[in-house]
Amino acid sequence: MAEKNIEQIRHTLAHLTVAAVRELWPGSQNAIGPAIDNGFYQDFEIAGTVTDADLPKIEAKMRELLPTWTGFEKKEVNKEEALKEFAWNTYKSELIEEFAGQGKKITFHNAPGLVDLCKGGHCENPAKDIAPDSFKLDRVAGAYWRGDQKNKMLTRIYGLAFASKAELDAYLLQREEAKKRDHRKIGKELDLFTFSELVGSGLPLFTPRGTILREELNKLSQDLRLARGFQKVWIPHITKKDLYETSGHWAKFGDELFLVKSQETSDELVMKPMNCPHHQQIYASKPRSYRDLPIKYLETTTIYRDEKAGELMGLSRVRAITQDDSHIFCMPDQLDSIYSEVLAMVKEFYAAVDMPLKIRLSFSDPKAPEKYLGDKALWEKAETILRETATRAGLQFYEAPGEAAFYGPKIDFMATDSLGREWQLATGQLDFVQPARFKLTYTDADGSLKTPIMIHLAIAGSLERFLSVYIEHTGGVFPLWLAPVQVAVLPVSDKHTGYGKGIFDSLRDQNIRVELSEGDSLGKRIRKAKIEKIPYYIVVGDQEVADNTVTIENREGQKKTESIEKFIEKLKRDIAAHA
Repeated sequence: MAEKNIEQIRHTLAHLTVAAVRELWPGSQNAIGPAIDNGFYQDFEIAGTVTDADLPKIEAKMRELLPTWTGFEKKEVNKEEALKEFAWNTYKSELIEEFAGQGKKITFHNAPGLVDLCKGGHCENPAKDIAPDSFKLDRVAGAYWRGDQKNKMLTRIYGLAFASKAELDAYLLQREEAKKRDHRKIGKELDLFTFSELVGSGLPLFTPRGTILREELNKLSQDLRLARGFQKVWIPHITKKDLYETSGHWAKFGDELFLVKSQETSDELVMKPMNCPHHQQIYASKPRSYRDLPIKYLETTTIYRDEKAGELMGLSRVRAITQDDSHIFCMPDQLDSIYSEVLAMVKEFYAAVDMPLKIRLSFSDPKAPEKYLGDKALWEKAETILRETATRAGLQFYEAPGEAAFYGPKIDFMATDSLGREWQLATGQLDFVQPARFKLTYTDADGSLKTPIMIHLAIAGSLERFLSVYIEHTGGVFPLWLAPVQVAVLPVSDKHTGYGKGIFDSLRDQNIRVELSEGDSLGKRIRKAKIEKIPYYIVVGDQEVADNTVTIENREGQKKTESIEKFIEKLKRDIAAHA
C-alpha cells in the first residue's frame, strides 16, 4: 500500500478514537491526533480516567463504529461558526482563533456521529479501506498540550496501524524481539553503562567495558579520517553566547542550551550544543589560500543539550552527546572528490559493524525556495554532485525533497539493523550559510576573496545513540575486534592456575583483551563467559599443561585444541580485519 494511503488510514483512526472515547466518556475534549511512524496518537482531556486497561473497550467501540464510517464530509466554515460548534472544547477553540489570526481556512471533516476540526487527509471510505484487525491501541501516556510544560497535562492514547493484520502482527513480533534486545537491559547485564541520580538524568556513565566499546568505535572512525588527511583539533566545552548568535544556532537551539554563570565576567556563557562554530574560528585564525583547501578538521567531543526529561531514554536520547565530528572547508570544484571520500569511509565503517546502508539524498523543496539560503545555481550543482556520487558508490539511494537543511543539501546514511529497523546515523551536510555568516574567506587563484563551502561530517554520529542502536542490533554479541573482553582463560582447578596465568600473560602482551577467570566451579565460569557473550574462552587442564596447548571454544560452541602461538596469530589477523 502506498505510504500516502497508510498515513490516511492512521489519521482516520485517530478520528475514530475520538468518536469512541467521546461516546464512552461523554464530555471528554479531544485535542490533536496525527499519524506517526507505525500508527497514530490522539490527545484528550478525559472526563474521568483512562488507563491501559481501558484500551480493549475503546478498541471494541472503534470496531463497532467503523462499518458506519463510509466517508468524510468536508465543510469550510468561518471563525464564528467554528467557535460556536466547538464552544465546549478549549483546545479546538484555541486552534480556531490561531488559524483565523493567520488567515488560514477553517475546515470541518465530519464522519457519521462526529464533527471535527481538521484540514483533511483521510480515507475516502474508512469502512472499506481499513481492515478491522489491522489496528491496535497500544498504550496510554501523558502529554502537555502543545508540548509546553506550562500547559495542562492531557491523556495521550497511542495506536498502531498497518495496511493488514499480517503487517501488524509482524511489527508486534519485531517489537517483542526488540524488548529482549533493549540496550538498557543488555547494558546492565553486560556492565556497559549506568546512570546516577547524583550525576543527573540523561548523563550516562560508562564502565570500563562500555568505555572500550566507545573507544574502539571512535578509533575506527578516527583512523578512517586520519588516513585521508583530516587533522585533530580541540575546543573547550563552554563558549560565549555571541558565537551561536552569529552562527544562527541561538535562534534555533536557544531553548535547549545549558547556561553557564561566571563569577569573573559578565559574558553570557553556554555549554556548547554543537562544534561547527568553534571549528570555523580555527579556520578564521589566519589567512587561507586556495592552495590550502580542502582543510579537514576532526574531533571527538561532547556537546550538551537540555533535553526535556520526558524525552530522555537510555542512550537513545541523552543530554551529553559525544560526536565523532568533522568539518571540511573546500571549494565548489572539490565537492565531488570529497564526497567520494566520505562515502568510502562510511561504507567501510558500517561494513565493520555489519549494518547495511541506504542513502537518502536530502534535497531542497523546489516548491518552497524561500526556505533555503544560498545561490540557486550552487544548490543545483551540489545536488547533482551528491546524486552522481551516490550512483557511483553502488549503494541504494532515494531522494527526499524538502529534507535539506536550510544551509545546504546533504547525504544521510540510513543503516538497517538486524530487526529490519532503519536508522539515520551518519550524515554529510553541505553548508553554504555559516561560512558566510562568519565571513570566512580564502584567496582564489585570481587573487579574489571567496567564501569556502563547509561540510559537516559525522560517521557514527552520536556515540551514545549509535551504541543504543548497535547494542540492540547485535543483542550484545559484539564482533571480536569490538568485544570488551575478547578471550577468557579458565583454569580447571587451582593446580592449573600457573599455566593459565602464563596463557593470560601471552595474550595480554599481544594487546588481546583477556580475562583470567578463577574462583567458582568450572561449570559456573563457563556459563558466566557465555552469558557475557565473550567470543572465546580457553579451558586449561592436565592435558593442555602436558601438551603445552590450549583448548578453545567460541560462542558458537566450536572447539579446537592448538598452540597458544597459533591462536594468537589468528586473533590478531581477525582483529585487524575487524572480524
